Amino acid sequence: MISYPRWKIALVAIVLTLGIFLALPNLFGEENALQLARDRAAVIDSDRTAVEQILKDKGVTPSGMFLDQGRLTLRFSSKQDQLKARDLIAEARPNQYTIALSQASRVPEWMRNLGLSPLKLGLDLRGGVYLVYQVDVQGAVKQLLDHHEQEFRASLRNARVTYQDVLVDYPTYRVRVLFRDADTFAKGKAAILADSRNLTLTDTTVDGLPALELVLTPQAIKERQDYAVQQNIVILRNRLNSPELAVSEPQVARQGVDRIAIQLPGLQNSAEVKKILGKTATLEFRMVDEANNPLEAASTGRVPLGSKLYYNREKQPVLLKREVVVTGDQLTDASFQPNTQEGAAVSVGLDSRGAAKMLKNTQENLGHMMAVVFIDRSREKNAAGVDVDRTTEEVINRATIRGVFSNNFVITGVNPIEGRELALLLRAGGLAAPLSAVEERAIGPSLGQDNIDKGRNAMVFGMLAAFIFMAIYYKVFGLIADITLAANVVLLTALLSLLGAALTLPGIAAVVLTVGMAVDANILIYERIREELRNGVSPRAAITAGFERAFSAIADSNVTAFIAGLVLWLFGAGAVRGFAVVLMLGIITSMFTALMGSRALVQVIYGGKRKIDHLSI
Repeated sequence: MISYPRWKIALVAIVLTLGIFLALPNLFGEENALQLARDRAAVIDSDRTAVEQILKDKGVTPSGMFLDQGRLTLRFSSKQDQLKARDLIAEARPNQYTIALSQASRVPEWMRNLGLSPLKLGLDLRGGVYLVYQVDVQGAVKQLLDHHEQEFRASLRNARVTYQDVLVDYPTYRVRVLFRDADTFAKGKAAILADSRNLTLTDTTVDGLPALELVLTPQAIKERQDYAVQQNIVILRNRLNSPELAVSEPQVARQGVDRIAIQLPGLQNSAEVKKILGKTATLEFRMVDEANNPLEAASTGRVPLGSKLYYNREKQPVLLKREVVVTGDQLTDASFQPNTQEGAAVSVGLDSRGAAKMLKNTQENLGHMMAVVFIDRSREKNAAGVDVDRTTEEVINRATIRGVFSNNFVITGVNPIEGRELALLLRAGGLAAPLSAVEERAIGPSLGQDNIDKGRNAMVFGMLAAFIFMAIYYKVFGLIADITLAANVVLLTALLSLLGAALTLPGIAAVVLTVGMAVDANILIYERIREELRNGVSPRAAITAGFERAFSAIADSNVTAFIAGLVLWLFGAGAVRGFAVVLMLGIITSMFTALMGSRALVQVIYGGKRKIDHLSI
């Protein structure tokens, strides 16, 4: 009898059973779907019942409905039903839900409750939108220099130290603080270092005046640029994952030094997403200048000292105090409230520093008016095709302070669309540096399906050719190899589904490649067995020697291929990394099936025989 531990056979059976179970959701396919999300609140069972009743009254029946991560997903058997349901829900519950068109798996409810899900398809297979944004990393460095300038001025002002000026030289990455004499220089240096102990300042002179100089090192510049890219990635992910946009499975990754690639599989309308992604919105709270006439200031162009001229939504002039009560960077939360006594509103939360300022201001200014200034920054192309920064500042709300408040209050004066967008932008945070779109590609679902069909055909025909060759050339052992190859694909599919990795067209190529490598491993084993038989070794000993002596060659080739895949994953991007992930997982499954799976099957077929006269190989 051939000796092979029973626990290894049991392990192979358990792993294969588990693999089939995890890969099972991929057999159910997808349907057209709607995703419903609430602003800052999860969709609950009562919403599900209400939506189902709305559709039932109009004769539209979803083929499936489930709650997932606070969103309600409805599946429909036809595109017509999907679009009709969207219109019915939007008409019956205006501004209550954000509705997105998408695709959803037909996986049964019990599988979904167990956390089982099918393979995620990449952009080239599912269709959708591919965007590439370039980060203005030099602008991020300028922001850092401006920040240091403002901090220096604030430190000197708080310490009541007089100074000549604070100069910023952007090309040389330096900030200089000019003083009038040695005495103010000493006091100013002490004040600045007290607030900024981690900075390295140099004593110098400018036009005979004592000065302090801060110069950014190359390392500091690089760190600031990397921070700008990484922070923008985080902010973009927050915006895409927000309930207001309801984008399904967005992928945001760094591309090169200063670019960010965004993949939105299944997205059918990118207008709203693109509008939100590149924007930076913030608020400023200022007291209204009630002592001067804004119409006179607007007509004469002479703004009173200590005030600043703004305009409201109706293009009417408004005079506000220059001193800012609270700025946007002190906001901690913002949520949209569609129905209040005064209409749509945005609820705002402040951090401790902002809350203290707001509390003091409201205590000192009861009965006076405070205004909210909305600042919208974006980057657009002008008529000449050049990227220009657009900044819009307008007063969206003026109200009399009737009571004392600090960290939580409500802003009114916005319509539902603006309120939802404002809450999203404020909550996700401002971009660390401006973005400009450099590439946009839309891939239709039909093209994605065509890619799936071609990739599937390539895999099926390639595997079929390998199966036929192995069955003819190696007979029974060839059939064993065919079973292990099929098990390899099942296990690879199960791993990809379990890990949530996205399958792309290069990923399908990697699957075909790993099947070829698995075939190669089986051929090495079987040729070694045939060689042993030609040398007159008994069938039992030939099987044992074939698996043992082929192991080193199989391990060497697979380890080197795995290292190559690891290098591709570390240094590649986009589709290259997807290929590498599938390749590395495929190597793991092919090693398992070729060495343990086929060995277990050989044991099942030949292990129980007392005498083996001939091997069908």
